[in-house]
Amino acid sequence: MATNNNFDEKTRYSDEELEEFKQIILKKLEKAKSDLQILRESMSSDGEIETNLTFRLQEDSKENLMREENAKLIARLERFVRDLELALVRIENKTYGICRVTGKLIDKERLKAVPHATLSIEAKLQMQRGEIPINKENEEEIEG
Repeated sequence: MATNNNFDEKTRYSDEELEEFKQIILKKLEKAKSDLQILRESMSSDGEIETNLTFRLQEDSKENLMREENAKLIARLERFVRDLELALVRIENKTYGICRVTGKLIDKERLKAVPHATLSIEAKLQMQRGEIPINKENEEEIEG
């Protein structure tokens, strides 16, 4: 029985393609973890204490704002690391690249750009149009 390699009929990516995606994900994961470590270290380091109260209050205000922004970045990076690690699990299970909504393969170029994607463009558009309900799991990916 011959198999047709057309994109529409393909049910999963080949082992070679999965390995290619794995390498992309591992690179992104390494960078994200490195960035996360740098941000965490910057959050834990204390600056010099100034004796001038007015200056110190201004600096504290700036520092608090910067800490809040860093905390947001840390949370986002932690979520990104988690999503990349889950993508690696899907590669091992050979379910990587299959849209959670449509069951069709996610376009290869989309996965190269967003390797942790679990929704096809088709599914994202359906959700944005209200054709498919948006739940907590889908909400983050819709924004990305």
